[in-house]
Amino acid sequence: MTSNIVQIPGQVGRTDRPFLEVSDVSHAFAWEGDGKAVLCNISFTVAEGELVCLLGRSGCGKSTLLNILAGFFVPTSGRCLLQGKPISGPGPDRCVVFQEDALFPWLTLRENIAFALKSGDLSGKKPVGEVDRFLDLVGLDGYGDYLPREISGGMKQRVALARVLIRSPRILLMDEPFGALDAQSREASQELLQDLWRQRAQTILFVTHDVQEAVTLADRVLIFGQDSGTIQEELVIALERPRDRASELFQAYCRRLRQGLR
Repeated sequence: MTSNIVQIPGQVGRTDRPFLEVSDVSHAFAWEGDGKAVLCNISFTVAEGELVCLLGRSGCGKSTLLNILAGFFVPTSGRCLLQGKPISGPGPDRCVVFQEDALFPWLTLRENIAFALKSGDLSGKKPVGEVDRFLDLVGLDGYGDYLPREISGGMKQRVALARVLIRSPRILLMDEPFGALDAQSREASQELLQDLWRQRAQTILFVTHDVQEAVTLADRVLIFGQDSGTIQEELVIALERPRDRASELFQAYCRRLRQGLR
């Protein structure tokens, strides 16, 4: 059964200049006067248009890595390049979707999305009509005048997704964005993300601890070790889309990833 699973030592879609390159990245936090290592010599690349999942248990360092790529943290050592340029701080070329939607509760859904266009780099560059187009893109046409408290958690995450997509980031960084949703809303959100990814050829790095979510979404999964702060292995998910969660091959991939997490 596992013979049908393709495991590779390198990356798929690699070019002479990777879209995203992480090279020997290590990071430690100060803890009681000492340094606590969270990441140790992490290296991988991501091709343009690829959807890669970072899979691991809580505390393994995957969210720390995402924060480094977002420019919120500076790594202790190593470097990260996006299209050949060093990542040295936050920027509009990288947008983050967190587990919490972080919507402004006093603004309507339309106003929440429009807020993303008020930053200096985008102000005046996109017409207001774009907001309604992105509401429609995430399946919320007709909800523009609602407040966040008037919609479900899954709908809030759709608004959060529209708010970053309207900025046209080069890469989308997603930190367990569907982790707080119920099972039905989570599956619907995963389907929406895949639809948007296909339509926009968006490069996505997606953090999760959920094996089924990783198999559902990913072109490739990077499995983090529990305590080592390293990537233990890579796994290409060679399944056609849309993926049948009930199929034996889908379940075989899930079993393989669970073994990698032990």
